[in-house]
Amino acid sequence: MEDAQIGWIAAIIIGGLAGWIASGVMKSDTGVFMNIILGIIGAAIASAIFGMLGVSFAGWLGYLIAGIVGACILIWGARAIRG
Repeated sequence: MEDAQIGWIAAIIIGGLAGWIASGVMKSDTGVFMNIILGIIGAAIASAIFGMLGVSFAGWLGYLIAGIVGACILIWGARAIRG
């Protein structure tokens, strides 16, 4: 879930930003805490998916991109389950 170059505080800040961007892209109304959770978990999921495809991101920008993509996947999945 975390790169060696990204600390916990940075992961929370970047995760919150990624979740906020993803909620805007997906037109989802989530709170600040949920944005942070979506961004951090989304980054872990997207990093795993991209890793299987042979794509890797590094640093803050890579974590942000992975977080946005992963959070969008999580929001889409939640909508699909809820109907």
